[in-house]
Amino acid sequence: MHACVIGAGVIGVTTAWQLARQGWQVTLVDSAAEPASGASHANGGQLSYSYVAPLAGPGVLPHLPVWLLNPNSPLRFRLRADPLQWRWCLQFLQACNARTASATSAQLLSLSYLSRQVLHDLQQDTPIDFGHARNGKLIVYRTPGLLAKARAQLALQADLGSEQQLLTTEQLIEREPALAPARATLAGAIYTPSEESGDCARFTQGLAQQLATLHQVELRPQTVIRQLDRQDGRIRRILTTTGESIEADQFVLAAGMGSRPLLAALGVHAPLYPLKGYSLSLPCRQAQVPAISVTDYERRTVYAKLGDTLRIAAMVGIGTLEQGIEAGRIALVKRQAQALLPHLQMESAQAWSGLRPATPHGRPLIGRSRAADNLWLNIGHGALGFTLACGSSHLLGSLMRDTAPAIDPTPFRPDC
Repeated sequence: MHACVIGAGVIGVTTAWQLARQGWQVTLVDSAAEPASGASHANGGQLSYSYVAPLAGPGVLPHLPVWLLNPNSPLRFRLRADPLQWRWCLQFLQACNARTASATSAQLLSLSYLSRQVLHDLQQDTPIDFGHARNGKLIVYRTPGLLAKARAQLALQADLGSEQQLLTTEQLIEREPALAPARATLAGAIYTPSEESGDCARFTQGLAQQLATLHQVELRPQTVIRQLDRQDGRIRRILTTTGESIEADQFVLAAGMGSRPLLAALGVHAPLYPLKGYSLSLPCRQAQVPAISVTDYERRTVYAKLGDTLRIAAMVGIGTLEQGIEAGRIALVKRQAQALLPHLQMESAQAWSGLRPATPHGRPLIGRSRAADNLWLNIGHGALGFTLACGSSHLLGSLMRDTAPAIDPTPFRPDC
């Protein structure tokens, strides 16, 4: 059987790897010259297996007016004359309730724990150098009220299998001395020792290099798709802008936001909308940066040490569709990072921005598409693409070969 996987980000490459390991002939297609050129390129670097709560939660609605009116808000919304945006935002608001958020958190945790196991198994069989570290994670809070709410979430996470600890300010500084300069602004933290970190782009590119050594795998970079040719309810082939065609038995869409127009041309609506994020990458000396991954909760900023690089990722932009870096937003990330870690030297920081494909409820879409009998989806991971990639690909592989999946696939079943 021959499968064509569309998209060479972390989702597409892990999907191609999973299918190849199952014995499929695989063609991996992407419009870019190198894997991980889009949303996978410079993400936050956290493998946050125990903290996968969706963006749509009951705490969002009370904060929306402040977030949307404050230019320094971690969330910024731009209204556009775009019915797709309005539909997505309405569905997002409908998901902002405790019952839905709790159910989604449990479903994402099952997928993330599967993803962790699959990644660990992969590292045993096919070691890849991507700065992988099992260094734990700190979610730091600046106000006692939010820390108290985090205590309640900690209890919920414990019921779902997470091992986490509530830390006072002094315990936080003892655990991570790099945060000592900001001691007066921190109320405490939640520490999860099992969390990990790594460079998503290096992982994706390293796995693609392993794929290239397999005789049944063909990599097709710089291949722009013009159309998915559907006949009699099945995708027969891919038509490219150069006039070439690629035929296969099964097709997998794992192209992030690029999946939406391809599905739209087939008459189905994918509930995806891009959430724009920013990151900084700068060289670091171990004494100056946290050894443990850190999330500054109120500012929605993450810090991860990836070998000799510190990755800082922040901001959510809804309705900002341009790929370019906005000077004001990246300057804000730098100011806030230096307030937490005053020793950082921002002169050498490399800025990046990307569009993360998100569903309104926060669950990725994994399974067969309604658009064609042999078209499969692995899309909509939002900011959790790296965390969920290996588990999502494992789940999809089970569905495609019609074997019992490791977890319940129902919550992730596409309706498009």
